[in-house]
Amino acid sequence: MPLKPGRIFATVLATSLAGQALAQESVTVVLSEELENVEPCMASKSNIGRVILQNVSETLTELVPGSGLQPRLATSWEDMGGGTWRFHLREGVSFSDGTALDAADVVFSLERNKSDKFVCEIGAKYYGGFDLSTNVVDDVTVEITSDPAQPILPLLMSTLTVLPSETDTEAFVDQPIGTGPYTFDEYARGQHIKLSLRDDYWGETPTVASATYVFRSESAVRAAMVAAGEADIAPNIALQDATDPATDYSYPNSETVYMRVDNTAAPTDDVRVRQALNYAIDKEAFVGTILANGTLLSTGMTPPSTIGYNHDLAPYPYDPGKARSLLEEAAADGVPVDRELIVIGRLEQWANVTETMEALTAMWQEAGFNINLQMVETAEWYEYYNKPFAEGGPYIVGSMHDNANGDPVFSMFFKYASGGTQSGVSDPVLDDMIAAATAATGDERKKLWEDTFAYVFNDVVADVFLWHMVGFTRVNERLDFEPTIKTNSELQLAQIGFK
Repeated sequence: MPLKPGRIFATVLATSLAGQALAQESVTVVLSEELENVEPCMASKSNIGRVILQNVSETLTELVPGSGLQPRLATSWEDMGGGTWRFHLREGVSFSDGTALDAADVVFSLERNKSDKFVCEIGAKYYGGFDLSTNVVDDVTVEITSDPAQPILPLLMSTLTVLPSETDTEAFVDQPIGTGPYTFDEYARGQHIKLSLRDDYWGETPTVASATYVFRSESAVRAAMVAAGEADIAPNIALQDATDPATDYSYPNSETVYMRVDNTAAPTDDVRVRQALNYAIDKEAFVGTILANGTLLSTGMTPPSTIGYNHDLAPYPYDPGKARSLLEEAAADGVPVDRELIVIGRLEQWANVTETMEALTAMWQEAGFNINLQMVETAEWYEYYNKPFAEGGPYIVGSMHDNANGDPVFSMFFKYASGGTQSGVSDPVLDDMIAAATAATGDERKKLWEDTFAYVFNDVVADVFLWHMVGFTRVNERLDFEPTIKTNSELQLAQIGFK
C-alpha cells in the first residue's frame, strides 16, 4: 500500500535525522603536514601530538588550561623528599591490546624515553640535565627520583606518554598501543590516519566515535574543506583565511617563533654579528600583514604566561644602519662577515611561513648579510635542528617552539644548555644558571628564570627572537568545541561534542 504524503515526509525526516546522528559520530581533521612517524615518545612534536597525545597514549598527569595540574593515569602523588615523588596509578586501566597498566609500564616508558637506540623527543626535550631513577612499590605505586631534585616533577610527568612494557625497544612503533580512549587503526601514507573509540576505556565514553585525519598543505584548501563540510576541524589556518566569525577561532597558541643561530662557527660566533641579525629585522612590519593582530614581539623562548618570563626586556628595535655598523666593526677585526649564511625554513610549520622566511631573508640581505634561504620538508629540517647538526653552514634555522606547560624547564635545557639537543650555544655560565633555576622553587625559581632569560637575550644574544604567535582554527558549526592554548600541540577528541 503506498504511503501517504505526511508519512513519506516523516519517513524521510527520520531517515535524514538518523543519517545526521550517524555522521556526527565521526569527525575529520585536516592537518597542514603529514606525520613523519606515530611514535608516542615523539608526541611533543605538534603534528604528532595532535593525533596521538591523550587520544591513543595518555600521561601520568595532565595540565588543563584554567584548572592546573590534574590526575590522568596517576590519581595522586606526594613528595617523599630527597627528590623522590610517589605516584599512585589508577586501577582498572588497560592498554588497547588488553594488557593491564601497572607500575612496570611507567618504569619502562621512562627508560625507553632515554634510549640509546633512537632519540625520543620527549626524553631529549624534557628530561635533560638530571637523572631519573625508579622504584616499583607495588603494581599501582611507583616512585620516581630525580637527581638533582626536580620540584616540579609531577608537572614533568604530564609529558610522559605511557606504553606497555612489551613495546619494541629497538625502534619506533608504527602501530601505537596506549591507554587512551581511541585505538590507532590505520595509517595510509599520503592519504589518512584513522582512529576509533575503544569499548573498554577506563574513563567517560567520548561522543566522537571515530576520527579521520587528512593532510593538505595549503591553508586556503584546509579552510575551504571545513566550510564545505568535507572536514570538521582545521587546527592551523592562515590569517587571510580566517574570515568567518561563526567558525574561526583565534587564540594565543603558546608558540614562539625564533631563528636558532649557530654560536660556534664564524661569522655568527661573534656577538656583534648576532646583534646585527637582530637589529636588521623589522618585526612589527609582520604583525597585521602576514601575521595576525595580537601577535607579540618576543624577547625569550617561552610565552609571557610562563613563570619567570622577564617582562623588563625590550625587543631589539629595527635599525638596519646599526646592523651595518656592527658588521663593519666585526669585519675590521677580521670576522668573515661576507661568508654565506644558510637559512633553513620548514615548509608548513606555521601559516605563511614561506612568506615570513622570504621577508626575513630580504631584510638581512638589505643590511649586508650574504644569505641563502632553503625551505625544506620536516624530516630534512630536523637534520639541521637536532644534534648532531648537518655538516656545512653556518646555519640559521627558523623554528616555532611550543610551551603551554607554564614553566621554562620545558624549554631552556634542550634549547640552550651545552648538552641540549637543539642548542646552538655552549656557555658554562648559562649551563649553571639553567641548572640552578631548574632546581629552585617559589619566588627564587621565578627570579632565577628571569635572570636566565636576561642573560640569554642581553649577554649571549643566542638567537633572533621574533614573535609569540596567535593561532587560528576553523571549526565546523556542527561541533561543540572551542580551541585553547593547548590546541596547537594536542587535539583531544574526547573534548569534542556535537550541537
